[in-house]
Amino acid sequence: MVNFLQLLVLGLLAGGVYVGVGVGFGLVWGVLNIVNLAHGALVMVGGYLTWTLFTRLGLDPFLSLPLDALLLFTIGYLLQRGVINRVIRAPLLFTFLLTFGVNLVVINLLLLLFKSDFRSVTPSYAGAGLELGVLVIPFTRLGALVVALLLAAGLAFVLNRTRTGLAIQAVGADRDAAQLVGIDLRHTYALTFALGAACAGVAGGLITLIQAITPTAGEPYTLQAFVVVILGGLGRVTATVAGGLLFGLIEVFGQSIPGSGSVYANAIAFGLLVLVLILRPQGLMGRLR
Repeated sequence: MVNFLQLLVLGLLAGGVYVGVGVGFGLVWGVLNIVNLAHGALVMVGGYLTWTLFTRLGLDPFLSLPLDALLLFTIGYLLQRGVINRVIRAPLLFTFLLTFGVNLVVINLLLLLFKSDFRSVTPSYAGAGLELGVLVIPFTRLGALVVALLLAAGLAFVLNRTRTGLAIQAVGADRDAAQLVGIDLRHTYALTFALGAACAGVAGGLITLIQAITPTAGEPYTLQAFVVVILGGLGRVTATVAGGLLFGLIEVFGQSIPGSGSVYANAIAFGLLVLVLILRPQGLMGRLR
């Protein structure tokens, strides 16, 4: 029972990172109908900004997260407005290939700037944890989970309680009707992509607290974000949160199988994804569209 509770806690904590990665990916996919293959590369941009601020200025990684969000918001807005918007109404394959090209450009820029060496952020509390009886809760992972949930809550508030958010949802529901009522589609597209990129930047900052990073370390997170959104359901922030936490639990319990490493964890996660697609294609908490 003790081992089960410890694995349960670790699974929920691991899910915090997947929530942070998934909410931005799901927003762009749900509104713009773009499967953003550059999402993982944008995550790494946020990670390297956190590493730079920590190593050069000694800034605590949690305090650098707003700067990550601001920088990635700006990059995302300019990237969508200047590049992706040109093919926004093209078939899915065009945007698929375009974002894949952007992914390669960003990765190679990071390689030029930071080389392929592993970089890590190790604040003074990196190895510490909160002890609750026999349970141990690492401070960094606990902080990452709290930040990810606050990020999801903030995104949900923007989408449901602000004029900008309502405009984004209107464009996602029917872009032609939204244009007829006076919504600037180009600006709304860019804001949507920028919000998704800002979430990616925050997720990247959280990832540096948990693992060493390289320019290519974000690529697995693109695939994992895809799985998280499918598991939870496209179109709702709460569904992405549920999908991220579930993916974290599957990963941790799968890795606890003796001699499995990450093989069983990935097999179980993607096997569950296939079942969800077959039995409930809208996701566990999603709505049919």
